[in-house]
Amino acid sequence: MNDILAKILDIKKIEIATARQMRSESDMLREAKSRKDLRGFARAIEEKIAQGKPGVIAEIKKASPSKGVIRENFNAVEIATSYAAHGAACLSVLTDVQFFQGSYDYLRQARAACTLPVLRKDFMIDPYQIVHARAIGADCILLIVAALAPQQLREFEGIAAELGMDVLVEVHDRAELDIALELNTSLVGINNRNLRSFETSLQTTLDLLAAVPEGKRVITESGILTQDDVKLMRDNNVDAFLVGEAFMRAPEPGAALQKLFFGA
Repeated sequence: MNDILAKILDIKKIEIATARQMRSESDMLREAKSRKDLRGFARAIEEKIAQGKPGVIAEIKKASPSKGVIRENFNAVEIATSYAAHGAACLSVLTDVQFFQGSYDYLRQARAACTLPVLRKDFMIDPYQIVHARAIGADCILLIVAALAPQQLREFEGIAAELGMDVLVEVHDRAELDIALELNTSLVGINNRNLRSFETSLQTTLDLLAAVPEGKRVITESGILTQDDVKLMRDNNVDAFLVGEAFMRAPEPGAALQKLFFGA
């Protein structure tokens, strides 16, 4: 498991080069700009929180590098419908193929099955991917500070903004947080899972909270498995969550979401 992130990024470069040969970025951009179906990702989270509810980004994920296949009986449409019926604010769909067994089609299918905004969850290292994200229907993209230089983060955020998409910027420590806070986005994801070792600790979120200014929305990611985990975060004024594995292992993902966050 040594430095999984570096391995993923190396493969991603090859995938992007191949994709560019199959379809030009300019052609993709035309399709992206022609779409008029944006759903406000950040707005959906804030609306839930304004109602006194947690803003839950429910993840659709078949597998991971550390756990292997998480959900054998995988149907993106059924999962998305279940999440939407049980209180999710937004969806997150893994599109990385090699390491997470994701698919662009999963994003398309999940978004078509409900009215929730959708995050394209992938390792974004090239403008081509951002344009492609909007072309396949994403309302938000993930930018991982550990994978990008500050200049790339600003550039990619700008491209997303031009296409109307929101940006979730993901950090793992204080140095990354300081970089993320230079961006315009209000959505700051604190990943409790170390992307190099894949070990998880909720203390990561708690340790960084004091450094996050007002006007930024902290989204705690990874390791939220019990109602006590949710209570710990909400007691510390963290009201937005990205959760996947806890739901993916349940027979009915939406019911698991409802039980975890609403106790019923």
